Amino acid sequence: MKKSFLTIIALVTISLTAVAQKQATTKTHFKFFSTTPAENIEANNYAAVGAIDPSNGDIIFSVPMQSFEFEKALMQEHFNSKKFLDTKTNPKAKLTGKIANLDKVNFAKDGSYIAQVVGDLTINGVTNPVKEKATITVKNGKISLTTKFNLTLADYKVAFKSGKPSTNIAKTVEVTVEANY
Repeated sequence: MKKSFLTIIALVTISLTAVAQKQATTKTHFKFFSTTPAENIEANNYAAVGAIDPSNGDIIFSVPMQSFEFEKALMQEHFNSKKFLDTKTNPKAKLTGKIANLDKVNFAKDGSYIAQVVGDLTINGVTNPVKEKATITVKNGKISLTTKFNLTLADYKVAFKSGKPSTNIAKTVEVTVEANY
């Protein structure tokens, strides 16, 4: 009986320690979507890396900007150009944040939890504070994070006053993030 009790305590301790450890991922999908009367533009990126620390709520993502893939090669060329995101000078976007309502997320119990993520988002060499909702799902000890939010391009010095880009690219784009840790 004593041996069984100690075994149970050891297993609980090990499982709680495993849950509290920082978890990294390369299984990510970042998508942005722009819609205008002229055209819809979608780009997908599966090359980002991220980490989440259940013990303190820290979240980080690093997104290689040249890894966004477009339906049309010319869109990709424009996206990476100096007139748009200048991805040679600013090769990565980065989010460093924290789950503000960590007490509402139980990483030790299966379920879906609405997390309030606050932090700093850097794109095109410009950093702005962000505050967005994300859904954190825990299933069989595995963590996933999903979110969808709008991003105003001018906030990151991406704006067009004239020409085709000013009518073909939305001023605000929808960003979707999926990460499996």
